Amino acid sequence: MKRIMALLAVAVLTVMSVPMQAQPAANEDSVEVAADSAACSELVADSAAMAMTIDDDELVDGDETMGLHQQLKTKFIDGSPAFMSLVALALVLGLAFSIERIIYLTLSEVDTRKLLADIDHRIADGDVEGAKQLCRDTRGPVASICYQGLLHIDEPSDDIERSMVNYGSVQVANLEKGCSWIKLFIAIAPSLGFLGTVIGMVMAFDHIQQAGDISPTIVADGMKLALITTIFGIVVALVLQLFYGYITSRIEHLTAQMEEASVELLDMVAKYKRQHG
Repeated sequence: MKRIMALLAVAVLTVMSVPMQAQPAANEDSVEVAADSAACSELVADSAAMAMTIDDDELVDGDETMGLHQQLKTKFIDGSPAFMSLVALALVLGLAFSIERIIYLTLSEVDTRKLLADIDHRIADGDVEGAKQLCRDTRGPVASICYQGLLHIDEPSDDIERSMVNYGSVQVANLEKGCSWIKLFIAIAPSLGFLGTVIGMVMAFDHIQQAGDISPTIVADGMKLALITTIFGIVVALVLQLFYGYITSRIEHLTAQMEEASVELLDMVAKYKRQHG
């Protein structure tokens, strides 16, 4: 837009200066006007040149931005598409399992304090069936643990505790489902990178053997393959490790909530039995 406006200004001033230059210089005033017009034309021309320079700089910056994306694709191709595709596949599958676990754990969390307070209120009123219905209507492993304990409310406390502990181990296994696959992809990604490193070194030695000489140009392809595959494999492993650490912390938090709920529910059951024993 700056370039267009500058060119239009130059054209207008040029058209306006043509009649002045076509008339003979009758006196000094006309000469001064012509000189001023020429000076204005030069000033506008300089402004147009500056505008075009700015636009060219902006275009260069855009080209550099596009070049960075193109450079990333080039590095991916330079690292041998076969191995790089395997590393990319490990990243995609690892992220898929990670996102699925994060969604599952997010949906499994509830307001534990409020749930236990509601259960305590209903048990204190003798409404055990209402407490069971509340647990059935609430999602998450904490509500499931409480429901399992309420199912055995008429049994001895030791049996109730044993039932809740056994059912809690099942719930923890459900929370950890899929985490083994994430750990597998964390281990596979750098292993693929190191495999590419070994293959790249072998290629470099093959080139040296064929050429009968050692020079940077001969071993460049093999060394580049070795380094690029290693870098991408380590980066993928680090990204998946961050997701795995976050998922593990969420699982530990939910496990602690289940243990706390189990202890408090046993206290509620003991109080209920003393009141309605």
